[in-house]
Amino acid sequence: MLNRLSSKLSWGVALLAIAAAAATPVRAQEQPVPAQEQPVPLQEQGVDADDGGAAKRGRITPFNGAAMPEEGTGKPGAKPADPADKKKAGDGTVPSQGVNVFDRMGAELPALPAEKPFAGKVDDAYGAFQRGYYLTAMDLALPRAQLGDSAAQTLVAEILQQGLGVVRNAKQAAFWYGQAAENGDPAAMFKYALILMEGRYVKRDRKKSEELMKKAADLGNGSAQFNYGQTLVADSPGPKGLKAAMPYYEKSAEQGIADAQYALSQIYVNVDGIDEGKRARAREWLLRAAHAGYDTAQLDIAIWMIEGIAGDRNLEDGFGWMKRAAEGGNVVAQNRLSHLYVNAIGTRPNPVEAAKWYVLSRRAGLKDDALEDFYLGLNEQQQKAALSAANKFRST
Repeated sequence: MLNRLSSKLSWGVALLAIAAAAATPVRAQEQPVPAQEQPVPLQEQGVDADDGGAAKRGRITPFNGAAMPEEGTGKPGAKPADPADKKKAGDGTVPSQGVNVFDRMGAELPALPAEKPFAGKVDDAYGAFQRGYYLTAMDLALPRAQLGDSAAQTLVAEILQQGLGVVRNAKQAAFWYGQAAENGDPAAMFKYALILMEGRYVKRDRKKSEELMKKAADLGNGSAQFNYGQTLVADSPGPKGLKAAMPYYEKSAEQGIADAQYALSQIYVNVDGIDEGKRARAREWLLRAAHAGYDTAQLDIAIWMIEGIAGDRNLEDGFGWMKRAAEGGNVVAQNRLSHLYVNAIGTRPNPVEAAKWYVLSRRAGLKDDALEDFYLGLNEQQQKAALSAANKFRST
């Protein structure tokens, strides 16, 4: 059942989401000990003389319990070589004893490279903003904004938009975003494009919105790149629009936008004609989106790992991702997690936990006849325990 539902779910969620919104210590090289050489004294091997003569583990020598080889012949029982002929350490004929890890820990680290002096102009307004001194930031930025400084205009807009230290004023924020966008600030272009698309504080202008979004995207704004990709998909639904949006999703995904990472993973797997090298990275992008906390990506990576999509099957990791998505509140993941507990997929069977997650998903409006039958088949004590666990989870 999980197989049938998940395959539909993965592609269905993908289209909706895309249309709507990823010492080993260095050991000194050891040369083999020449057969005619005497054994190295215990002290030189790193063994204390009063240690019972037991060599430390980890070093292999040709004399561990064996008779001495005969000089020049390799036969045991021969007389030791003349001490005068003994080789000296450091002349290349005696193997290095290595560097003890404790000695290494006390070694002085190499000096860090000198820092390059900052030659740019310090922005005191942004510095104050980053430290939480919002009124100071406004006082410093506003005069510059009035003189046409696009960065200062964007900062003033952000402070007004979020109401940081001042009364929130979205209409004034829209004005300053517009000024900054006209003066070439990519972040302001992205924000003002959204405002124009919404048409709440300025007159709605879809054409100008798309032009600004594309310009911001081409200037490298990650959020604009994802949103412009969304526009291309909306204008041309299906594989054609997805392929047109793909380059923008890729740039956005590289900048850490989880929505773009998720969208890219779905395109790489589900759209025909994708380069195989890119297709092989689909699970990588989905994992990055999941690690970023995107619950739909967590649900999908769980399904991919359990079903073996775009990579090998890994039931335990798949269960772990499903549980993480369920605990984050994803209703579909809660339903699927119940199935995993019932069928002992990636975990041990646990009827109470299975019933708990089913109750939570049912309360959220997701019906499942198979899980309902399972729940009704539990005894009264198990049902009470499941209800108590569901209530406790919901309260936290």
